[in-house]
Amino acid sequence: MCKFKDTKLGIKKLDFGLKRGAMAVFLTDGREVIVPVAMFPEIKRLSVEQRKDYMIMDDQYFTFEAISKIFSIKDILHC
Repeated sequence: MCKFKDTKLGIKKLDFGLKRGAMAVFLTDGREVIVPVAMFPEIKRLSVEQRKDYMIMDDQYFTFEAISKIFSIKDILHC
């Protein structure tokens, strides 16, 4: 897991409906991080339906059925 100030973090859920042009990442410690989708060109190109089809792996990674790239919690938090 990504260690951030002695706290082990993981990804619990993604949400693209909270704010236009943004992705909300819900963490296992209860926090929510909102990042611009523009930071991830591959995700930005996905349709609304394709964005719903994501998979979280080992609480640390996520990917989408429509693309082959795997993203990490480190990509979100820069830790």
